[in-house]
Amino acid sequence: MKRPDKKVAAGTKPAPPCTIVFFGGGGDLTKRLLMPALYNLAGGGLLDPRTRFIGVDHLPQTTAQWRASLTATMRSFVRNAASEFHVARLDRKSWAWVEQRLTYLAADFDDPASYGKLGALLAPAGKGPAGNVVFYLAVAARFFGPIVDRLGAAGLLHEANGGFRRVVIEKPFGSDLPSARALNQRILKVLAEPQIYRADHFLGKETVQNIMALRFGNGIYEPVWNRRYIDSVQITAAETIGVEQRGAFYEQTGALRDMVPNHLFQLLTMMAMEPPVTFAAEAVRNEKAKLVSAITPLQLRNVVRGQYGAGRIEGQKVPAYRREPNVARSSRTETYVALKLTIDNWRWAGVPFYLRTGKRLASRRTEIAVQFKAAPYRLFRGTETEEVAANAIRLQCDPEHAIQTRFNAKVPGPTMRLAPVATTFRYADYFTESPNVGYETLLYDCLHGDPLLFQRADAIEESWAAVQPILSAWAQSRAAPLGYAAGSDGPAEADRLLARSGHAWLPLAEPLEGGRID
Repeated sequence: MKRPDKKVAAGTKPAPPCTIVFFGGGGDLTKRLLMPALYNLAGGGLLDPRTRFIGVDHLPQTTAQWRASLTATMRSFVRNAASEFHVARLDRKSWAWVEQRLTYLAADFDDPASYGKLGALLAPAGKGPAGNVVFYLAVAARFFGPIVDRLGAAGLLHEANGGFRRVVIEKPFGSDLPSARALNQRILKVLAEPQIYRADHFLGKETVQNIMALRFGNGIYEPVWNRRYIDSVQITAAETIGVEQRGAFYEQTGALRDMVPNHLFQLLTMMAMEPPVTFAAEAVRNEKAKLVSAITPLQLRNVVRGQYGAGRIEGQKVPAYRREPNVARSSRTETYVALKLTIDNWRWAGVPFYLRTGKRLASRRTEIAVQFKAAPYRLFRGTETEEVAANAIRLQCDPEHAIQTRFNAKVPGPTMRLAPVATTFRYADYFTESPNVGYETLLYDCLHGDPLLFQRADAIEESWAAVQPILSAWAQSRAAPLGYAAGSDGPAEADRLLARSGHAWLPLAEPLEGGRID
């Protein structure tokens, strides 16, 4: 079979000229993820030569100092396999292209004078397409509303003469339903919905985007992608790391807020939404919003929350969550959540969806596992086949980019004996995947004005509405999360959650490879 062309982006057109303003230019997100993404886009020839980058932050430093700091960070990625952006060497030409376009502005996000200075930096770009600006809010959530207000008051969000002004807002977009509604109402007083790009970097990952390609680009899947053939679905986002230095943030957030209304629901919508009429952004986002609105109200009995204790990860001792820096010794914040939900529509009525996410688990894994209903056993009665295993499809997004199909085959020999086998497609076997951090596509799409991979106000609010009953119940309860040892698969109660319906989680340590049948 002929391999696909490795030059996947060869026909991709460069983005229009634009100035990208990074609020939080001195922060971790800009250094670790946004700059590597710009470097990759520049190396692929996907940015216009007139593109500029402005970093805005509280830290008093010069443009030269900011450039030197970012260059040092980029160099640190070389041969650092633990970093999100791992490269064998830094291409000097690509980084120099980015570096020479960097300008830094020391500013106070709450000071109107700072926005006057920013406006003066933007003025030389001119009007029309040359005056295109994207404001990227790589800052703490408490600054989202004030920055948008100040930008509007300074006249920096006004679009004229064919140019655009857009604002990218990172997650978390709100901390519950009331705060998400309030933030939407606040920014929509200043911005039009088409100007707002609510980012979830999860959607920038190639394998997450491929879920739609798998479903709607292949005739063999969609006919059986419904309640008649599918028995259950598992969606997992497991991490081996703890909260690291984010204890103060995590204490106010927890696993449910941090992962479920955004990352896990995004995987859920791509896996379960109805086919859109076209691949246009609004058609896809309409179907996503419909799917989330069809989630039946979550019941407390179908939700398990846990908190990691001390244990071992890859042979190394790790502390309990309550012993992490900036974490209360009596903390009731969950680091793990598992839940069962159903979708009240024609396609999925009665099919349980199991979602789980957590830190300090047995392995790092993000995947969707679709289990089909088992074939009737009657045909094989009287043979050596004692049980017909159910077929399954596993779509793994992290750490491997792969799709595995499990089915039954006859074991060689004179008798009829079936055994489950598996075939695995790995992206690396067919495509050359350049190092990326998941933000390249998001930045590129925003520059082109394509909101397909960004969230709309209604979908954001529907997602929070789905989990709000659980957040409210937990707020009124003094019960502590269930404990689980670091390095395990999570609390035992999460296993019982599935066992009640005759299901079981896929073990986190289970590899994609199928076992040999002897």
